[in-house]
Amino acid sequence: MMRLAYVAIPLLALSLAACGGSDQPARQWELSGFEGPESALPDTEANVIYVSNTAGSPIAKAGKGFISKISLDGEMVNQKWVEGLHSPKGLELVGNRLYAADIDTLIEIDTADGRITNRYQAPGAKILNDVAADADGNVYVSDWGGNAIWRLSGGQFEKWLESDRLKNPNGLLVESDRLVVAAWGVMNPETFATEVPGHLMTVSLADKTITDLGGATPIGNLDGIEPFDGESYIVTDWIAGKVFQIARNGEAREILSLSQGTADLGFIPSTRTAIIPLMVDGKVAAYKF
Repeated sequence: MMRLAYVAIPLLALSLAACGGSDQPARQWELSGFEGPESALPDTEANVIYVSNTAGSPIAKAGKGFISKISLDGEMVNQKWVEGLHSPKGLELVGNRLYAADIDTLIEIDTADGRITNRYQAPGAKILNDVAADADGNVYVSDWGGNAIWRLSGGQFEKWLESDRLKNPNGLLVESDRLVVAAWGVMNPETFATEVPGHLMTVSLADKTITDLGGATPIGNLDGIEPFDGESYIVTDWIAGKVFQIARNGEAREILSLSQGTADLGFIPSTRTAIIPLMVDGKVAAYKF
C-alpha cells in the first residue's frame, strides 16, 4: 500500500484556507505511552497507525527503539509491536512490507506478524530519516546530516543522490515523477545550530535535478510532509512546533501551533485528519482539518 492520494475539496474551501478563513483544527484524540515518537503512518486498510519510537538518542545504537501499533481512533493496540531496533524514524508501506529508517539501516517488516524480514545497511549514512516509495515500489530514504538520499531498488540499497543543495533533507514525499523534499535547513557542522531554516524542494526521479519549490524563502526546521489538497502540502516544523500549509508556489501559512518536537505526521485524506507525533512530549495526537 502506498501513501494515500489526496481527495479534492471544493475550490471555495481552498480559497478560504488560502485567506486564513478556516477555523483552527479540532483535536480528535491524544494518546500517551510512547518513547520519543518520531513518525506516524496510518494504514486505513488495516485500521491501524504505525508509530516509530526512538526511545532515546537519535543516533544511539542501544537496541531500545520500537514500533507501536495503535487504532485509528487513538487506542493502543500493541505498544511494542516490533522491538530490537535502535532509533527508528520514518515509516512507509509497500504492499505488506513496512519500512523503517533506523540510523544507518533500512528495516523491512512483515505487517502480518511484525517479523523483521530484512535489514539493508547504508554504510556511511549519518541519520536515515524519512521514507517514501514510488509507484514501482522503489523506496527512498533521506539522510539527515548526510545531505543524501538513498534508494532501495531491486534488493539493492545504495546512495542515490548526494548534494549540499538538499540542505539536510528530512521529510520525503513521492509525487508522480518527483520527490518533494522538506529540508531542515543549513546547519553549522560543529554546533548543529541552523544558520538558514529549510524550505521545500523537488528532485526529479528521472535525472535527479534539484529545484526549489516556488522560491527558496526559509520556512523552518521542516520534518514531515504529506499532500494536504490538490494545491498544497501539510508540513511540520520540529523546532517551532508548528504545522504549515505550504502551497505549490512555496508560500507557507501556519495552520496549527503545538509544542517543540512536532515530528513526522501522517494524514488521512478521507477524514482530513492529521496524525501528529509529539516527540518531546511522548504523545501522538489527531487533528481534524
